[in-house]
Amino acid sequence: MRFRTYKNTDLKVSEVGFGLWTISTGWWGTFTEGEAIALMHKAFDLGVTLFDAADTYGNGLSEELIAKAFPTQRDQLVIATKIGYDFITHGETRGRGQREIPQDFSPEAIMRATEAALKRLKTDHVDLLQLHNIRMEQVYDDALWTTLERLKVSGKIRYYGIALGPAVGWLYEGINCIREREITSVQHIYNMLEQHPGRAMQDAATEAGKDTMFLIRVTHSSGMLEGKYTADTIFPPTDHRSHRPRSWLLNGIKKIDKLRFLETSERTLGQAALQWLLADDRVASTLPNIYNEEQLIEFAKVPDCPSLTADGLAKIDDLYSENFGLEPEEPKFKGTMELPAEASAA
Repeated sequence: MRFRTYKNTDLKVSEVGFGLWTISTGWWGTFTEGEAIALMHKAFDLGVTLFDAADTYGNGLSEELIAKAFPTQRDQLVIATKIGYDFITHGETRGRGQREIPQDFSPEAIMRATEAALKRLKTDHVDLLQLHNIRMEQVYDDALWTTLERLKVSGKIRYYGIALGPAVGWLYEGINCIREREITSVQHIYNMLEQHPGRAMQDAATEAGKDTMFLIRVTHSSGMLEGKYTADTIFPPTDHRSHRPRSWLLNGIKKIDKLRFLETSERTLGQAALQWLLADDRVASTLPNIYNEEQLIEFAKVPDCPSLTADGLAKIDDLYSENFGLEPEEPKFKGTMELPAEASAA
């Protein structure tokens, strides 16, 4: 395993992290507590030190799993979690996965949620606290950012940032937050098939001269970039991919065929997908969706694989710019992908 350190911090993370949403939300099948903890132990044995949770993942289950899996290894872990959804008041049912329930980013709610997360994690500090799916209102809420600074000064959090979603979107929330606030980390969706708006946010940090680095989720485009889907692939009803239109599967397979040149005897397509992300030094770590041991081992071995060449990276750029030779698809974004009228007029 290799490690990277967020700029101007002492926050050192493994290049491959473990996102707990696959094992705690029910969106990727059902895991027993034993199965979930076994996967986490295997990840740790393979050098993974970054574990990314959220208070809303299974009504706190993801945080509880970290505490149960690593009762004595706190100083060897980097724990990231997210707050912002008021799942306690609005009663999300554990096991249903994340859904859009009301949020509360008031100073009182932030303090309360942080204390609750610390209790579930059985620790006295979180290494990276992320505001979960903020809107533009939160970008400009000074009281919110003052509260985060107070938590940092108190030692309850080491660093803070934002995590954007729940679908590919929230472009200007991310860009404006990077420009206006001093945030250590932005977690967002980014992969070879879905480069917008992730690249725009990363470029915004560079253009603004900010030290913000990026934590990448959906690294394999919901499994597409693992290269194992066929036209006959059927997802079980409990898997969120079963709700996607068939065109997503069929068009994705055609794109994957154009990327098969990345596969070698020493590197899988799934490993190449992570290498493509890590070729950008603005990326702090990656959070591939992990749901079995074989796949976990494959991803953890990425640092041992031959790196992508400059020619290979350029070919990927060309394929993406041409939409892999397919007819353009109208993206269906949930988030803010156009600059608000009042902001564009400024």
